[in-house]
Amino acid sequence: MTAIPNETMAIIAGGGHLPQLVLEGARSMGLRVVGVGFAGETDPSLADSMDAWQWQNLGQLGKLIAFCKKQGVSRIVMAGKIHKARAVDLRPDWRAAKLLWKVKNTQDDVLLRAITGELESEGMSVVSAMDFLPHLRSPEGVLTRRGPTSEEQADIDFGWPMARQIGALDIGQCIVVRKRTTVAVEGLEGTDATILRAGELVGPGCVVIKLFKPIQDARLDLPAVGPKTIQTMIEAKASCLALEAARSLFIHLEESLTLADKAGISIVGLRS
Repeated sequence: MTAIPNETMAIIAGGGHLPQLVLEGARSMGLRVVGVGFAGETDPSLADSMDAWQWQNLGQLGKLIAFCKKQGVSRIVMAGKIHKARAVDLRPDWRAAKLLWKVKNTQDDVLLRAITGELESEGMSVVSAMDFLPHLRSPEGVLTRRGPTSEEQADIDFGWPMARQIGALDIGQCIVVRKRTTVAVEGLEGTDATILRAGELVGPGCVVIKLFKPIQDARLDLPAVGPKTIQTMIEAKASCLALEAARSLFIHLEESLTLADKAGISIVGLRS
């Protein structure tokens, strides 16, 4: 990505470490970076690293746009997790309420595309976090010392096309399979809670499958895994993770693989 000197970029920051990584990538390109965060979601320490910062509530679209215009923002990145259960209960301002009235539903991709359209109507380009973190693209192939067993591979072969169908319906990015049976499907609770639920339901040996939704805009809500994902799999006694190579983010890859190898977990990156 070509950066213009002193250009201002905004990060709409959810939870997790991804917003900080995007900030570091943008700074390395010479960009001025401002941010917007949400209480209870965003790491408070992120505010101290920004050139300008605004805390706000979910649903305050007008406040977000006003801040970005005041700061001279030309590009925007959405990075980090927002707990979907909280998003369902958002209280929209006038600008957001007007937008919600126009959209068909508030499923992830529909809503994010609508918000993107509003931001771009104000002259700001929404760009992918991947533009600033190309080195975090999930690699292809077996990533751990141990590859999938024949039983795990059978579960991957069973679950992969099903996960794509679920993604096409904008339900979630993750499913969990064991012995060619769908154990858990990601909904509002997010990936980690889905993995834990699967472990509670059927015990050890689950295969976790996470991939890019076929309908997904590559600038928005990229699948991401990292050490917390692996720790959750260890807690749930899941045995294998299959994720989509190149179109997912793998945060802190080496740390994650070390954790996985110690626990005997297999991780494999696949292309659709």
